[in-house]
Amino acid sequence: MDCVTKDSVLWNNAGIIISCCIMPAVALSTLVPGEAATIVAIHTEGPLHQRLLAMGFRTGKIIEVIRRARFAGPLQVRIGTTDILLRRNEAEKIMVKKA
Repeated sequence: MDCVTKDSVLWNNAGIIISCCIMPAVALSTLVPGEAATIVAIHTEGPLHQRLLAMGFRTGKIIEVIRRARFAGPLQVRIGTTDILLRRNEAEKIMVKKA
């Protein structure tokens, strides 16, 4: 998609559109151990959102899944040098883009 003026093209964002379509955002709970991704959005509200922000969950940060507990147990994730256990339903509200 181009931004066109009277005589010439100002810029072209076709690369951005293609990369967004190829790598859609997925829930953190879908990643397997060893996978890393970048946080795109956090869809929580109230105290949980504040707590996640305080622990370092911010858009643009790289997060890695270390391990998953059996059945519907928690996920162990790493942000920087900090390991955190998250419930599956909390991890489903964090949208990431695989690296």
